[in-house]
Amino acid sequence: MRKWLAAAVLPVALVGFSVPASASGTLTLSIPVGSYDQESNNVTVTSGTLTLGQSAARTLTPVRTGIASYAPFTLKEPVNTVSAKVSASVPRDSELAVDVRGVQPDGTWTEWTEVTSSSAAVLPMSTSVVQARLVLTTPDGSDSPAVRGVDLTLSQTNARPTAEIQAAGVAYRVYATREGLVGGTTANGHVITSRDHFVALPSRRGLSSKGTGTYTVQVCSSAGRCEWAPVWDVGPWNTTDDYWNASRQRWTDLPRGKPEAQAAYQDGYNGGKDEFGRKVGNPAGIDLADGTFWDGVDLADNSWVTVTYLWTGSGPNGFVRTASDPLNVRSSTNTSSSVVGLAANYAQVRVICQQTGESVSGSQGTSNIWYRIATGKYVAKAYVTGVTGATAC
Repeated sequence: MRKWLAAAVLPVALVGFSVPASASGTLTLSIPVGSYDQESNNVTVTSGTLTLGQSAARTLTPVRTGIASYAPFTLKEPVNTVSAKVSASVPRDSELAVDVRGVQPDGTWTEWTEVTSSSAAVLPMSTSVVQARLVLTTPDGSDSPAVRGVDLTLSQTNARPTAEIQAAGVAYRVYATREGLVGGTTANGHVITSRDHFVALPSRRGLSSKGTGTYTVQVCSSAGRCEWAPVWDVGPWNTTDDYWNASRQRWTDLPRGKPEAQAAYQDGYNGGKDEFGRKVGNPAGIDLADGTFWDGVDLADNSWVTVTYLWTGSGPNGFVRTASDPLNVRSSTNTSSSVVGLAANYAQVRVICQQTGESVSGSQGTSNIWYRIATGKYVAKAYVTGVTGATAC
């Protein structure tokens, strides 16, 4: 998040760049900074200026974070390129990022892509629905960025995407650590509870809003036990390391699938330090909340796990809806079969196929349909919303 980054306090002025000359049919939209939605976290507006709220420093990284999320724009014509002009002051050591994303053909969102002060964000495909958010960060004790206005210019160009559509179900084996920190606050504003169910990844590109599972991972132990859990925090160690992507935001000389923390710990990469200059104490590429760690994946200690980044896949998908507890994932299509994992409330699941089984009553009514979400792993349709187009097993 090195865009609109100041070496000193910037004067309030428009900073940005021109739309590429090849662009046609451009549309410029102004975002009133105070119009952020309920998915926002730790921001406030005073006299038309957006700043960080009063929450304490982040739990996994040594900065305070605030996110202002704005309602999606529905456009008459598809676009793929977004540039920005920002009226803001950004103190030394503080940062301001403008992120955008678009709706994909299957109805899911692309990852968040940053618009920087020197280059546009190019989405993976053309889309008629675009959403923006502002991310403000500052070390504790430092002044907040102050944002007065944002103008977005949206267009259709031939530019190469800065993020890519991935093959179905990109997965990597990475080292998992337990987050703990009960009572702390995650990057999206969730207050961590005992035996909670979510994960942290070291990039905001895949950060879900609080109470949503737009970005969900499937985490599996070597014994085959898995949990489907939403990404609600950023870390461990880094905040700009989307190591699962072919076009990484940072640390581009590392192999795809290898977290910077792993390279620092094992190989002395970056002097053995993370992006904040801290000595890396383990090779973690994912942090698991206590419930995910102990109950979902059934780990006793930090361990290597296989992580599938579900938003990189395609095909039928839905979201788990329970009263609060995670949903049991079973080995067959009945409640007497063994529990082989958990799917957290709000988590997204990708549906391989569906078949008839025991009738179950849940948050979505009563149904005898069960969804296969991995080999030998099923969830009852009665607790999953939004699935369309699933074929018979």
